[in-house]
Amino acid sequence: MLHMNGTKTYAAEAARHRAFETRDAGAEGHFIIAVKTTGIYCRPGCPARPPKRENVEFFDTTGEARGAGYRACLRCKPDEPAQGARVAKMITEACRKLERDENIPSVAALAIAAGFSEGRFHRLFKQATGLSPKQYALAKRVEKFRDRLKGGETVTAALYDAGFNASSRAYEAGRRLGAKPRDVKSGGVALTLKAAVARCSLGFVGIAMSERGLCALAFGDSAKAAREAVQARFPKARLVDADGSLSAALARVVALVEEPAGAFDLPLDIRGTAFQERVWQALRKIPAGETRSYSAIARAIGKPTAQRAVAQACGANKIAVAIPCHRVVASDGGVGGYAFGVKRKKVLLDKEAAE
Repeated sequence: MLHMNGTKTYAAEAARHRAFETRDAGAEGHFIIAVKTTGIYCRPGCPARPPKRENVEFFDTTGEARGAGYRACLRCKPDEPAQGARVAKMITEACRKLERDENIPSVAALAIAAGFSEGRFHRLFKQATGLSPKQYALAKRVEKFRDRLKGGETVTAALYDAGFNASSRAYEAGRRLGAKPRDVKSGGVALTLKAAVARCSLGFVGIAMSERGLCALAFGDSAKAAREAVQARFPKARLVDADGSLSAALARVVALVEEPAGAFDLPLDIRGTAFQERVWQALRKIPAGETRSYSAIARAIGKPTAQRAVAQACGANKIAVAIPCHRVVASDGGVGGYAFGVKRKKVLLDKEAAE
């Protein structure tokens, strides 16, 4: 039975029996099953062997089951929060601790506090956030460091306010940002990038390279437009024409545009917030020839209601094709938007589908 909005209802006894026997995850929270022969009550998804139908009765709440004289199952623990809710609460608490504590807590300490083994905690945390605990903590500190610098604080003050407990960590922060702290503070004024443009099947492609790697890839209808599109990614940075020094890198980029499924070995200088980087990591996992919706990406990074934020992160992607935001389409099956035009997006998708 379905509601008008498409969600199941488990009011009918037959539906409850089917849900229990098939271990339907969607039944969690809708009813409690009690077993007359054992005197216990369970969650709908309890892994115990199903009893005979004639030995079963259903209740809407655990309170009703207790009131009828049943006791809680020790295996599925129906009186405790569901596993999914428990994990979500654990991840939230761990994130807050990583953001708040001056010294980054160890995975072992976080796992003990959460009540999980170290390995399981690490897997659950990375599955939910897309980052390891240490990567998450560093990303949050760098994000705060960047905001403090742009707000006018001195490098030293911003460093300590962001949670870096020693001035020696400034180097690590600068490496994470892909620029020296003073460059960030001035909005990129002191940042110098090498730039180059080439013709490709999508018109012209422009790139910018920092000391760390490819930091911008953009398209235009002319060489000038492509270079301006690159500049728009770093509006206050100084672009220097590469004069042939980027010919090998540019050739690899053109090859990627022409054959998106091919290998691409250029290092990427990825610059974004912790959330944006999680989205971009998810985009890079989409195989060539396949697409995902914004809602699918939101679910993949553990933020199922963040479709709008995912769309914004896709729009903020500075490295087109290498970080394949063109593989994200509208949930209704439409192509959706693209910073460099829907026509280019369709060509890219058609190229990948044909390979």
